[in-house]
Amino acid sequence: MGNPVVHFEIIGTDPQRLRGYYGELFGWEFDTSGPVSPAVSEAGNYGFTDNNATSDGVGIPGGVGGGTNYDGHAVFYVGVPDVEAALQKAESLGGTRRMGPAQNPGTDLVVGQFTDPEGHLIGLASIT
Repeated sequence: MGNPVVHFEIIGTDPQRLRGYYGELFGWEFDTSGPVSPAVSEAGNYGFTDNNATSDGVGIPGGVGGGTNYDGHAVFYVGVPDVEAALQKAESLGGTRRMGPAQNPGTDLVVGQFTDPEGHLIGLASIT
């Protein structure tokens, strides 16, 4: 089995507005109290989705955040054993590193991002 998609993320310049939009659209609720890497979002402005899986476990966690100086994008994160090694492999296959590895403050979560050869943004995540 390959590496699973473990997280999604929507980033924009007005994260509060985005959380209101997606909350209303999909019934998502957000918790902005968790730590997040400053490379991903402003502190206190990243809302993790909680309990968005169905009763049979379908669905993955995600987050909506960003801030004034963050470029808008949507991305999914693939779980990998080592973010740096995965970024190096992505680069060796023609991808371009965009961010990371970056550790979420006070956690064991490490994230990174790259673009594939056609420019699609992809995230990587590991627990160290």
